[in-house]
Amino acid sequence: MHHPHLSRRGLLIAGATGLAAAGLPAAGAAAAAPAVVEPDIDGTQEWNARPPNGTVRVLSKRPDKIIVHHTVSANTSDFSRAQAHAHARWVQDLHLDRNGWLDTGYHFVNSRGGWLTEGRHRSLSTLQAGWGLVMAAHTSGQNDRAVGIANEGSYHDGAVPPAAQWEVLVTLCAYVCEQYGVAPHRIYGHQDFGDTLCPGVLQDMLPRLRQEVADQLP
Repeated sequence: MHHPHLSRRGLLIAGATGLAAAGLPAAGAAAAAPAVVEPDIDGTQEWNARPPNGTVRVLSKRPDKIIVHHTVSANTSDFSRAQAHAHARWVQDLHLDRNGWLDTGYHFVNSRGGWLTEGRHRSLSTLQAGWGLVMAAHTSGQNDRAVGIANEGSYHDGAVPPAAQWEVLVTLCAYVCEQYGVAPHRIYGHQDFGDTLCPGVLQDMLPRLRQEVADQLP
């Protein structure tokens, strides 16, 4: 049943209690796995991205993995959509101006409030199509085969991702897995492919992430 008054993002972070309050059935022990939810993702136009410094390449293939990152930005308590957009612009400015890259290096960015933004241009349309991978710049040696998802914040020892951010990360990963046929055990952290502290404590949380993503898949 379609519930137009409920956004996909609202469903993601509502939990079973919120679903019941909205008149939707909570999942029972014997209930079939629900269909994977397509999360709301604000495209580059919505957060007023700068144009790329050149042509964004779309490879005629599907990715075979997901790589999780953190952006090493402030652990802000501003969980608003406006902050998510400001952070997306901050990341793009950093990658364009300091790194000299073509565009944002990540495919998608997940704010601390659980608002998703498209990173590199064309990443959203290829994900929705379930075919084609935008050549990115998030992990050396993996940019032509992995979807890069960055999480706003600095997740060094002792830091904890907010609940909304974590829950939306799970749902985005599940959607990527469903669209591209990526197995949940192929969700990695940046540390798996280089000498880096990224993504901090999220690296240690990967077993939980893989399991929660698997639980969302049919």
